Order: sequence, then C-alpha cells, then structure tokens
Amino acid sequence: MKLHLKGGRVIDPASRTDQVQDVFIAEGKIAALGAPPADFTAERTIDATGLALMPGLVDLAARRVSAASEAAAALAGGVTRVVCPPDTDPVLDQPDLVEMLQLRARAAHQVQVHPLGALTAGLAGRELTEMAQLTQAGCIGLSQANAPMADNRTLLRALQYAGTFGLTVWLRAQDASLAAGGVAASGAVASRLGLAGIPVAAETIALHTILELVRVTGTRVHLCRVSSAAGLALVRAAKAEGLPVTCDVAAHHLHLTDMDIGYFDAQYRLDPPLRAQRDREAIRDAARDGTIDAICSDHTPLGADARLVPFAQAAPGASGLELLLSLVLKWADESRVPWVEALARVTHAPGQRLAAVAPGAGRLATGQPADVCVFAPSAHWTVSAQNLRSAGHNTPFLGYELPGRVRFTLVGGHVAHEALAV
Repeated sequence: MKLHLKGGRVIDPASRTDQVQDVFIAEGKIAALGAPPADFTAERTIDATGLALMPGLVDLAARRVSAASEAAAALAGGVTRVVCPPDTDPVLDQPDLVEMLQLRARAAHQVQVHPLGALTAGLAGRELTEMAQLTQAGCIGLSQANAPMADNRTLLRALQYAGTFGLTVWLRAQDASLAAGGVAASGAVASRLGLAGIPVAAETIALHTILELVRVTGTRVHLCRVSSAAGLALVRAAKAEGLPVTCDVAAHHLHLTDMDIGYFDAQYRLDPPLRAQRDREAIRDAARDGTIDAICSDHTPLGADARLVPFAQAAPGASGLELLLSLVLKWADESRVPWVEALARVTHAPGQRLAAVAPGAGRLATGQPADVCVFAPSAHWTVSAQNLRSAGHNTPFLGYELPGRVRFTLVGGHVAHEALAV
C-alpha cells in the first residue's frame, strides 16, 4: 500500500532530524521524505498534523513476545522490533527451538522478534551451547539472561568461543553469591522493612570480572540492565578505554527509587532492584551523555496472582512494552533532554545492536523499511489494568498519568495498530 503521512513532526535521531515534513511510503519502505517521489499516488493519506513521527521503537529486552497479547502490547506502544532473551520455556539453547519461536512469532503478529541464544545448555552455566549454530538459526547474540555462570573459567571460555565467531555476548552483571536471597537494594529502606538486600557490590564485582575478561578476549559484550552509579562509572571508564562494550538500562530505573517500595508494595519487586536516588540520578545523566546506549522495557508480564503475595515472595518483573515510549518522554521532559537525543535510546542506538540482521532498524530514511511510530505528544493517558493490552498488569506505574499516546504503528508499511484520537 502507498501511504502519505501528512504534516507530522518527523523525529529521526539517526540523522538528527526534527522538523515538520511529509513521509511517503511504498512497497513497505520509506519512498521519500518531504517532497513526494515521481508518479506517487497515495492509497491512503493520514493527517499527522499535531502528531510526531519517529522510527518504530526497538526494545532490547521483552519476554513472551510470541503471544498475541504481548504483540498487541508492543504495537500499542509503538514498538516494532523486540529482542527476546533466551529464558523462554523451553530455553533457547537449540537451533530448532529458535526457529520454532520465530515461526510462531511470524504467524501470530507483525512485530519483528530477534532472539538471543542461550550461552550455556539450559542456562545452567556449565556446558557451552553451539553458538555458531544458534546464530545461523537467527540469534543475534548469546546470553545467560538472569542466570549465573558456574564459574569465571566457564565465562572466559564462552567469551573466547564467541569471539572466535565475532559474536556479541549479552551479560547481566550480578554476582550470584552476593545477590543470593536478596529482594531489594541494600540500604536504609531494606533494613527498615526487614528485606534481604542486594548490595551495589554484587553489580560492580561482576562488572570488574566481565570487563577484565573483555580485555583478555576482545569479545564484544552488551551489559544488560546496569542499575547503579558505581556500575555506570565502570562502564564509562571502560568505554573511554576503548573496550568493545555497550549497555542498557530498564525504563523504570529512570524514574523510581527504593523509597517507592513504600509499605511492601509488590509492584515494585524488580530485578535488578530499585536503588537509591543518587543511583537514579546517575542513570538519568548516563542516559543523556551516551554512557547508556539503550533504554529497554525489560518486559516481564506476570499473572494476576503474582502480586497477591508478600513482597519477599513475589516474582520480580514488570510489564513495560506499552509504557516504554511514555517513560522516555517523561524522563526527557523532566531532565530537559531534547527529544531527538532521548528517543535515540529507543530507536537508533538499540537498532545498532541489530545491524547485522536489520541494518535499517531504528531509522527513518529513504529506502529503509517503513517501521514507524506516530504519537500524539500532547496527549496524556493513565496507566490502568483496563487499558493495558498485555496479559501482565504488573507495573509499578499503575495510576500514573504519562505523556505521549501512540496513534499509529506501521510495520513494513502496513498499519499494524491504530488508536482513535481522544
């Protein structure tokens, strides 16, 4: 279908474009920006006056994305590409399981799913998987998700093996022994509530180990969900040194601290845990200066009963696909970050992690796939269980009024989601 998106504010962080112009789409790709191509006759014109147009969001961590409900949630949030961690059921440690996931996703919905393969068999942290075969089956990298490695020798072997094939390893920096049994960040809040704490050292000790092994092997590593000021300082220094590392942070860590746990509110049971205000401010600063490459939803939908238990017994995680854009806009407005810079953290920057399989991901450029998010900047919406499409209504932002309402989501030039103006 030939589409004409008329009069919208086009924001493309890759080219640092932020101006009102028309967008023309044909054969699933961006045919032109500004003036129409020769002999272009639109089959549908969408009046985007007062709306903003940006590349479809690229989310680097979203679980259960092969389910129709979670695909609908992604599209409602303007997300067109998601990276799926390997801690599925069953674990993505065999090529046929990877292929099955992709087939199910393609059959069920239009969201582009990019799986990560398991670094070790069953994510047990002991026996390495056939990484090259997993990559050939469609994995964009290898990961342990939140599961620990058995020991550092196994991690070294994994990085050596991955480096031989030029693969990227995605690692969560958390020392399992220091984090064992913890449910909240160590500090005054956890002590007052009597909750077992996870110290910042659990993150920084693991980061020191990972970064030293990167120095030894030269293997590319993407650090997942860094959560502390001290951890970000290590990442910043590693980048200045020239080590091949990138990192992301979960969107909820841009806004919340351990004080928000309140009186044992299980909606705030997250992994990594919410930390002190100084950590939140460091995360905001690092997202602005580029130390943090990407902001993700870390989407982990849970059943209705998951929050009807005491805080310490609650499974960690939050539903976040539908909130990702709004939480980034909220951070940008509060921190006075230009949108073209803030939105880079959910478009162009995470899209670069997919460059090998989707070179145009996270960009609005002529000839690239027409994956587009069209949203109303001035519209606000209230987060509630009733208006979330995800099967998981577990989010600490229930009741929050957030900026930015997605009106249209295009995948490959097709309107995959359309919401009425309110």
